[in-house]
Amino acid sequence: MKILRNYIRHSLSILFLSIFLPLFSIASIVFLIKLATYTAIIQLSIWEMAKLFFFMLPELLFYTLPLSFFVAITLALFKLSNDNEIVVIFSLGIRPKFILKTLFIPSLFLSLILLFDFFVLFPHAKILSNNFLSYKRSEAKFNLSASEFGHKFGEWLLYIGADNQNETYSDVILFNKKQNEEVLIGAKKAEIINDSGILRLKLTSGEGYSYSKDKFTQIDFETMFINDTMKTDLDRYETPMEYWLPKIPSPKKKKMLIANILFSLFPVLSLFLAASIGIVHTRHQKGKIFLFLFLGITVYYTLAIALQLVISSYALPVLVFGWLIATYILYKKIIVAKF
Repeated sequence: MKILRNYIRHSLSILFLSIFLPLFSIASIVFLIKLATYTAIIQLSIWEMAKLFFFMLPELLFYTLPLSFFVAITLALFKLSNDNEIVVIFSLGIRPKFILKTLFIPSLFLSLILLFDFFVLFPHAKILSNNFLSYKRSEAKFNLSASEFGHKFGEWLLYIGADNQNETYSDVILFNKKQNEEVLIGAKKAEIINDSGILRLKLTSGEGYSYSKDKFTQIDFETMFINDTMKTDLDRYETPMEYWLPKIPSPKKKKMLIANILFSLFPVLSLFLAASIGIVHTRHQKGKIFLFLFLGITVYYTLAIALQLVISSYALPVLVFGWLIATYILYKKIIVAKF
């Protein structure tokens, strides 16, 4: 039995890799094209593109792993059927439930990985990705250059006399007009610093003037920082539970949580369906396996999305038990009754 169990799992692993790798590659190309659209707004190096892709890996794996696994299980059983190995197995008195028990452990393991992926890794990667893009957008807003026209720097108007090769600027003038006061600052050198999402302007060797109806003030300085001119909006969260179930209820996250749980359970819930599609008698059946694969995946994912929109959290027990009962009845009529 152990040899047979290892043989079935070995066949499954080979087919899984042959399906997962192309599917993962195609999905990666789609995600990379999506990342390329960001370059129209911000400048990204190859390393930064790789970092963004790494942040998207949990989401990418979450959608490719269960589909690849379901298709691999079905095709593995179909291959055993075509090679008449299924007939030999059943002729030896081994029941179909032995095959399901053999496949149950890897399917359960994959479902646990998917639950951990979306519940723990997904929010962390999502926050890092959003914060990184916000950081880069804030940098892009200050792509300054010498010009006869001024630049907007927070509440200040910024005029630059010359660009330097080391990403600094010379002969800089800032002007800020408030309701009762006007401020004028001139500096020989300026540098923009992005400190944890807070943009600051570092001025070197300059003078500052502040004047109103009542007073006039002048200062000389060696170094001045204009702080908090513009803060990057950074998302923060402490635990995955706070992300999915925040203090202020988020209907969108709640719906996503329910749908993702159902997607994560797909490998273990669809064992009966995979057996019903994959196990065939080659002499009497011409299995339209790819059509049934497509229909099975489409029906499950459609029900998962539709039910969580209609009945919210009740979609979990309804789809889990409903799908198990429906596929088990199908399995009993197609497989158990014949083998």
